[in-house]
Amino acid sequence: MPRCVGTKPDGSPCERIVGASQTYCYAHDPANADKRRRDAARAGRSTPNAELREVKGLLKKLTQQILSGELQTSSGAIVNQLVNTRLRVIELERKWKEIEQLEGRLEAVEVVLKTRGTG
Repeated sequence: MPRCVGTKPDGSPCERIVGASQTYCYAHDPANADKRRRDAARAGRSTPNAELREVKGLLKKLTQQILSGELQTSSGAIVNQLVNTRLRVIELERKWKEIEQLEGRLEAVEVVLKTRGTG
């Protein structure tokens, strides 16, 4: 299977598989540099997603149920632990997306710097 001819920031070859007619993966294709830059900037300005709104709603409902006596404190503590676990997963997903975007931006900068160095 053909692989991307791009290089990672550490200088090692990219390991992503590309189509037969492609030379670069999306992250290394110079033709996508502007789109990657725009996407990364847009993601940085994005508002909290639906999952976070849902978690806030769950916490609000949980608090009301405990305060009203509708839910026992012990059950509420377990639900709260599960909600906190979910929040940690959401945060990890956000960090991974941010890392991927930063890698794309860094690779685009490296391409520009390499081009300037040879020109």
